[in-house]
Amino acid sequence: MTTLVIDVGGNNVKLRREGDQERRKTPSGADYRPEQLIEDVARLTQDWTFTRISMGCPGPVADNRIVRPLVNLGPGWTEFDFSAAFGKPVRMVNDAVMQAIGSYNGGKMLFLGLGTGLGNTLIVDGTVIGMELGHLPYRKDRTYEDYVGNRGLEQRGRPRWEGHVHRVVQLFREAFVVDDVVLGGGNARKLKKLPEGCRFGDNDNAFIGGFRLWDDQA
Repeated sequence: MTTLVIDVGGNNVKLRREGDQERRKTPSGADYRPEQLIEDVARLTQDWTFTRISMGCPGPVADNRIVRPLVNLGPGWTEFDFSAAFGKPVRMVNDAVMQAIGSYNGGKMLFLGLGTGLGNTLIVDGTVIGMELGHLPYRKDRTYEDYVGNRGLEQRGRPRWEGHVHRVVQLFREAFVVDDVVLGGGNARKLKKLPEGCRFGDNDNAFIGGFRLWDDQA
């Protein structure tokens, strides 16, 4: 059995096939719809064979379905039947969950994805707890995502954005009493200083997490 991992982000969709080191990608964006994803995956994988799909999406997922509209992508994702559209079995999770699973080394770990928004997942002794902390209020009637996502970086500049990242990490570490904090996402490496108690993740961990989704021991 060969797994194709699809990592759907607010800026790009990235693909990798199990047993192959090559990554392929295509732009997404605010108008990107699931029908476009189906077409793009078919185009990008014409020369790849695979039997099943793992998929990470930037929003809440339950029972292999996206349950609320995606903030950073176009309409039509809610309740879309990806297994039927792809004609293959699909296991779908939140994109932060997928990267967290690939980053996990045991114990109580908090994953924070610094990208278009703020992905977040807690794993406790192997039990995955998907969360949506990024949309909770943080300051001045604005959310955590408004301050530490792309909007915060663009509006406030890197030094002020980094200050908020350190503050938010401290708040979450104290709230969840975790052993390990992993910072992933496209903006994590823009930090000049790693917050206390943290380690950098790796974008490749999303693919590792996607492969692990089909592991009965995961």
